[in-house]
Parts: sequence; C-alpha cells; structure tokens
Amino acid sequence: MALSNAIVPVLTTFASESSWEGAIYAAYFLGAFVSTLPSGILSDRYGRLPLMRIGLALTVASGIVLFSSGDAVTALVARFMEGIGAGLFVSPALSRINREADHEKVSGYFMALMNAGFVLGLIVTGVLAVWLDQPAAGILLFTMLAIVPAAASMIAREPRIPSAGQDGAAFFSLVKEYRWIWYSSIVLVGITGVVTSLYPKYSGREPDILGFWIAGMSVATILAVLLISRFSFDDILVIRVSAIAMAAGVIITLFSPIGFLVIGFLAGLAMIAQMGFLSRIREHQGIAMGLFSTMSYLGMALLPFLAGLVAEGPGFFIAFCVTAIVAGTVAVGMK
Repeated sequence: MALSNAIVPVLTTFASESSWEGAIYAAYFLGAFVSTLPSGILSDRYGRLPLMRIGLALTVASGIVLFSSGDAVTALVARFMEGIGAGLFVSPALSRINREADHEKVSGYFMALMNAGFVLGLIVTGVLAVWLDQPAAGILLFTMLAIVPAAASMIAREPRIPSAGQDGAAFFSLVKEYRWIWYSSIVLVGITGVVTSLYPKYSGREPDILGFWIAGMSVATILAVLLISRFSFDDILVIRVSAIAMAAGVIITLFSPIGFLVIGFLAGLAMIAQMGFLSRIREHQGIAMGLFSTMSYLGMALLPFLAGLVAEGPGFFIAFCVTAIVAGTVAVGMK
C-alpha cells in the first residue's frame, strides 16, 4: 500500500500534462478493480496462497518498472500492473482473515496496516524526493521492502481448502442477498475519494497542508479500525450510524478540513462492520471478499468522477451536499 501511494507526491515528474497525471493515478485503481473479484473466486477454488504470491510478485515487478520508467506510457502500464497485483493479493488475504475465529481483531490490524502504508507512502516519498533530489527514491525504497513479503510467500504454506463449487450460482446469490452491503461499500469508501479529489481545488490550500489533512484521514481510519475491532457490535447498526455521521462529515468538510478526520474515522468503522457482516458467509468467502474489494474500488473510481461533474456544473457546494445525501441513503436502505 505504501508503494501504491509513493507516486502521488512526485506524480508531476512522470507526466507533464494533467490528463496524463490523472490517467497514471487512476490506472492503479482500474487494475485493482478488474482483478479483485476474479482473484476472490479463484482463491475459493485453488487456494489463497498462489494468488497472493502472484500479486506480491507483480507488485515488486511493477515497482521496478515504475522506478525505471522514463515516460508517461510506461508509468501508466506499471501502475495498471501494480493495481492488478494489489487485487490478486487483497481479496485472498481478506478471505483468509475472515475465516479466523477472532476475525474482527485481525481485520482491524490488517486495515490499520494498509492505511499506515498509505500514509508512509505519501510522507516518506515526499521527504526522500527533497532530501535526495531523486523523485523516485521512495518508489525504489518501497519496492525493495516489498521483496520481503514476496520472498516469504514462496516458502509459506496453508491447508488445502476444499472447493465449494458452483461459483457462478454463488456469485449471483451473494450479489442479490447482500446488495445493500455492496452499495454501502461503494458509497462509504467512495466518499473518501470524493473529498480527497474535490477539496484541493475547493479550498485553494497549499499542497503541503493538503497532504497533511489527506494523510490525517488515513490516520483516523487506523484509529477507528483498531478501536472497533476490540469490541462486539451490531454490524448493521454501525454501518447505519456511520452513514448518517459521514453525511454530517461531508458537510463539515465544506467549512473545515476537520471533516477529513471525521470521514476517515467513520470509513474505518464501516469497513470493519462490513467485513464482520460478510464473515457469516463460510463456503464462498473468497467471492464475498472479492465483491467487497471490487465494490470499494468501484466507489473510489465512480463517486469522485460523478462528484467532479457536479462540481463543474452547479458548483462545489451542491457537489458536497449531494454526496452527503447519497451517504444518508445507506442508512435508509440497510437491512
């Protein structure tokens, strides 16, 4: 996750035009979006570890290509490949976690470490770029660090999971039965992308200040997932309350960047509750986690784009208000 964010502070060095910057940044999420669901399905049938190995190997390879890239096209391909690697790793990893008896606590640690990676990728890369006068130094560092888990996965072992079979029937059944969970994932995760994408131009603040608040959102998520994972709770109630409070958080962001902290904290609560609810699915946990990850990436890709269109038309105030209303629909629709 640190490697996925390492390009953000130095994105301008990989492309001279805003359109290419956006494409390079988005390529990662597109790669993750197309790979998370297939990897979840395949992990149910063939085991989690083989997919995780391939994902980690792709992560290392993409980091090497990205560090060595000298043009925007190569960087875009490397980011897409990196996203595929992330998708191949995350879905099986979440499936593995959700099979644990203490999955709430373990998922809290996992989500906390993912968000810690996001923060480190932003901060460390920015610092190294200035200190060493080498924009890609952070990318190289996190690529080298990624070699450690990639190598460890090659000697790791896991018990063979009997295939549950009927993947197609299970997929459509899960899509229908848990449709409000998928919707809540699209919306509540996607809103973090909305405020991240809209706030810089809306606020007009300096990049260093913006980086502080965006990183703060991930820190708030870390605190939330570590906190809630230590308690028993009603999954649906937590999702509903988080949705209502997130609507308020979006409005707060109109007036203060403290809204980033509110939204980050609530997103963490919602994600652990969503995973807790989905842990009830025993035979097709890979498909469930593949859908969960796919819908999260879809929200990150779709909602910021739609909110941007609204901001360009009626304006930023309306865009934030519409986003708050959409958050509220999660609380109304959850069953």
